[in-house]
Amino acid sequence: MQSICLVEGVRAAGVREGKYGIALIAASGTAAAVFTKNLVSAEPVRLMRERIAAGTLDGIVVNAGNANVFTGEQGYADACRMAEDAAAVLGTVPERIGVASTGVIGRYMKMETVARQIAEAGGMLRSDASAETDAARAIMTTDLVEKHAAAVRDGFVVAGITKGSGMIAPNMGTMLAFIYTDATIPAPDLQEALQTATSRSFNRVVVDGDTSTNDCVFCTATGRREAPDMVVFQEALEEVCISLARQIAADGEGATKLIEVRVTGAQTEEDAAAIARTVVSSPLVKTAVYGKDPNWGRIIAAAGRAGVDFNPVTATIAVTDGTRRVVLAEKGKICADSLMHPEALAEAASLMDGAEVIFEVLLDAGSAAATAWGCDLTERYVEINGKYTT
Repeated sequence: MQSICLVEGVRAAGVREGKYGIALIAASGTAAAVFTKNLVSAEPVRLMRERIAAGTLDGIVVNAGNANVFTGEQGYADACRMAEDAAAVLGTVPERIGVASTGVIGRYMKMETVARQIAEAGGMLRSDASAETDAARAIMTTDLVEKHAAAVRDGFVVAGITKGSGMIAPNMGTMLAFIYTDATIPAPDLQEALQTATSRSFNRVVVDGDTSTNDCVFCTATGRREAPDMVVFQEALEEVCISLARQIAADGEGATKLIEVRVTGAQTEEDAAAIARTVVSSPLVKTAVYGKDPNWGRIIAAAGRAGVDFNPVTATIAVTDGTRRVVLAEKGKICADSLMHPEALAEAASLMDGAEVIFEVLLDAGSAAATAWGCDLTERYVEINGKYTT
């Protein structure tokens, strides 16, 4: 699939050797970024928090296989070295290179391998679908598939790639996203748009509840086309971010099902988002989805611990597969149980048999809404993470 290479001014390449990989993306323009809120953050995150303030980038270099976290001044120097090597390849200065890492925490970088792969990727830069596929695959860790998204509008394109599968929770997860547009947008406006889009997408994904040390989302505007209507641009940016977020959730470690939680009728969007995230992060909800068990009591219980004030008696819980819909509980009335409503319970279980399960939580407390995404929790998740470094 072609996405970022649809954007005028973007070239990409990727190199992979075993678990070690390098993605190199060349694109000059105004830039914005958001980062993890984990107190323990990667050295490239520390570096880029300083440098992104300038609001311009000429390229991004990403390594897989080593997160470069808890590595101190040596790790910081290695992140700077990555920027220097990429800048030399792209003919710019290190201060205009974005740096990101993913992999194991608490390991020093193998800089000889990194430097060699950067040079190799530099000779492969191009603007076609295979280029961005190579870049996306180069930075996969436990991901099973690469992830792309694009939104084509009249006058501009927004597109992105991402990686992420485990250690995923709001603020964000072990996810790296690189988004591009050929629209002309000043850096402050781009930063505001990206923060809003991230809050409505990547910060509403929960795979396992662990907030990573390395999360980052970069957005570069190459300015090859005219300035867009910012409302239209915001919609396109959120479309891309939500698509990428859903792909991360669907590819959660060991996952068999995507979970979507839609909360409506809240007093504020923040309230709705808090409930949606809490429900989708609940291990009890996740395991119930894996077992195709319509145990809706777990959903209302999770909603009740989200820190949001609402009246449970006025709430409605439903499950849908996008076509059929079963109301499980409606404003204090039980609608699906093994004694009085076994047929509804059986139908609800059948709706959970597919690859996507959607829960609706209607609060009847206001007009605000929000959606969050996650996945089921399976034995495979334990297998993957029980032996991650060995």
